[in-house]
Amino acid sequence: MINWALILGVSSGFGAATARAFAEEGYGIIGVHLDRASTIGDVKTLIEELKSKARGVHFFNVNAADAEKRMFVLDEIENKIFKKGSDTVRCLMHSLAFGTLKPYLGDKSDDDLTQKQLEMTIDVMGNSIVYWTRDVVRRNLMARGGKIFGMTSSGGHRVIYGYGAVSAAKAVLESHCRQLAMELPKFGISVSPVQAGVTNTPAMRKIPRSDLIVEDALRRNPFDRLTTPEDVAEIIVSITKQKGNWMNGNMIYADGGENIVEL
Repeated sequence: MINWALILGVSSGFGAATARAFAEEGYGIIGVHLDRASTIGDVKTLIEELKSKARGVHFFNVNAADAEKRMFVLDEIENKIFKKGSDTVRCLMHSLAFGTLKPYLGDKSDDDLTQKQLEMTIDVMGNSIVYWTRDVVRRNLMARGGKIFGMTSSGGHRVIYGYGAVSAAKAVLESHCRQLAMELPKFGISVSPVQAGVTNTPAMRKIPRSDLIVEDALRRNPFDRLTTPEDVAEIIVSITKQKGNWMNGNMIYADGGENIVEL
């Protein structure tokens, strides 16, 4: 029997760090990512690193928000990767960071966030956790004791310039996690959003005025440093290894106490 971690957004940041942490524990890694030629070399390096420790490694370079691509990945897992009646997705991690960082009303109308951009951001970073969760559960790919995590941020309830669409997506993700946390216990599965502290990831560096975000986090964090992807990975792996599912639906703060300090 192999316990697998299915990680959406595996190629960098939180997803990559969590894949490494699960591999260290002997899990199999199934990763979904969307990378072009400029970054695919880093993905290949990650795959080779994981292969030296994980029970199995399977990466899919597809759009995780595309329904047909989702079906393709799950078909591959069900029919080619898993051993029937033994293998299971022990952890499903949603760490998709693909959205539009524009103000709702820019300096001129051409700079405004469009309806298509807003809907795409919310669907990729928010709604897709529902579709992946539902299909994984309906196919019996996750057994009792399984854990599902959705990566969110303080931007889900705070205002950051140019972050409106992503902020809305994070709020949607958190709401979906709460609803799923009510509906999935009958399957023995728990769901929780994970709010990481400010972390120096490729996604964070794209946020407008990210230097000010970093400055504020360093001022507030009791440990006088930023959160690292490895900090978050350690927490996710630790919770996944627990037999019980009593941590369910509540926000998991992986930030060293950054969220509790105001001044």
